[in-house]
Amino acid sequence: MKLSFRRRLISVGVVIGALTLGGAGIGTAQASTSHTLHPRPATAKPTVVLVHGAWADGSSWDKVATKLQHDSYRVVTPPNLLSGVENDAANLRAYLDTITGPIVLVGHSYGGMVITNAALGDKQVKALVYVDAYIPEQHDTVLSLTSAVPGSVFAAEASTVFDQVAIPGDDPHNVNLYVKPSIFGTAFANKSIPAKDVAVLAARQRPLAFNALVEESGEPAWRTVPSWSVIGKQDAVIPAAQQIAMSKRAKAHAIEINAPHLSMLTDAGAVTNQIEAAAKATD
Repeated sequence: MKLSFRRRLISVGVVIGALTLGGAGIGTAQASTSHTLHPRPATAKPTVVLVHGAWADGSSWDKVATKLQHDSYRVVTPPNLLSGVENDAANLRAYLDTITGPIVLVGHSYGGMVITNAALGDKQVKALVYVDAYIPEQHDTVLSLTSAVPGSVFAAEASTVFDQVAIPGDDPHNVNLYVKPSIFGTAFANKSIPAKDVAVLAARQRPLAFNALVEESGEPAWRTVPSWSVIGKQDAVIPAAQQIAMSKRAKAHAIEINAPHLSMLTDAGAVTNQIEAAAKATD
């Protein structure tokens, strides 16, 4: 399955990213000669696009986004529809088409499936960053990768970890899945986030369509786009051993941190540093 998209040209009247001037000196006129040093803009920083995972929304990136903005990066966190790999990647690709200039594309968890497919053939995407994320090869699925090695809370009978809600008008087999509140904290926080905060995250979770678990990934963009990864050693959703294996397969520049699945909440500094390392490599 290979995603193909027709790129649209959209004119915008804003400049994306901060431009800085280097060597902006004006020579003083002398009696016989005068020299003018013309200002030359430095390379614009890339736009960082943060893609959230399943059972989450863009607010999961707030700490990282704040740090990136402090460092003068333009940051956007478009919604991930969580409807299925192909559709979610198509919608993300349409969003990327509205951005001018280089892009660093970051995905958390299921967001890794989405960015791997959305970035295929997009020459503006200069780096991929996977944060506790799936880094799929062609034909991989979320389900196959989750159960590839022991240790995932979600490698279990679906009825024991998910509440299922019908999607009106859709195939009855394609239901919306919500993580049971009794499982949510173990899966995502692993005792690293206060219980009261975990309760809020569980209450506002956005559902993942069942289709997203079983749809095959297409040709991976990481074959041609340099990749980075952050591996949470306490991850109970995607075991660290599986993240390491996927990172090696994609030849990603990987770091390991002592963090749960939501490392962008518990270790925002380390995650931000890895994203900025990828951004600086695009210069």
